[in-house]
Amino acid sequence: MTVTTTVFESHLKYLHDHSYTVILLRDLVDRYLRGSLTPAARLVAICADDGHKSVYTDLFPLVKKYRIHVTLFLYPSAISNASYAMTWDQLRELKKTGLFDFQSHSYWHPNFKQDKERLKPTEYERFVEMQFKKSKETLEKELKGKVDMLAWPFGIHDDRLIKKAVEAGYAAAFTIERHQASPSDSIMALPRFLMTNSDRGEAFERIIGSNSRGK
Repeated sequence: MTVTTTVFESHLKYLHDHSYTVILLRDLVDRYLRGSLTPAARLVAICADDGHKSVYTDLFPLVKKYRIHVTLFLYPSAISNASYAMTWDQLRELKKTGLFDFQSHSYWHPNFKQDKERLKPTEYERFVEMQFKKSKETLEKELKGKVDMLAWPFGIHDDRLIKKAVEAGYAAAFTIERHQASPSDSIMALPRFLMTNSDRGEAFERIIGSNSRGK
């Protein structure tokens, strides 16, 4: 949605040519929690939200070409239902490669700020619980994998939502705030760089370079 296939491939080519390893986000988080994540490791995690069919038609061929790992944050209500989304069979095809991990983006990508205003407090609590639990349960049932990471829809989160996510079984969650992670960041609100077409060439190199402390 935010970057063309051509620009995305330029990112992959740069990472390949400069000896970076693209790993699953889960593996990056595990290293982060163990305190074993060092700039010298030259590790990168790539994720895509929503489950649009362009992941299958455009990203998948590049994943196979460059043999990288990708984490997909999905909202299951769209899968095999919305015209823009992938099908469960397509996702299972991705899974067979061993190059993808599937995590939660809530059940139908709500705007929690708007929902909090329109619903009564008890209704809102139940709604939030459904969004987190039903997504996790559906993804685990359909794709037979562990789901314990969450990408906040629209990046919206607060202390109460974090508490509900933890209660639903999530161990890490991600925003769309463009900055480097630090030890002061909550494991339930880790930042990510949302890539756009302007993040090409030297702009992309600066992002990567800043995260690897100048290589």
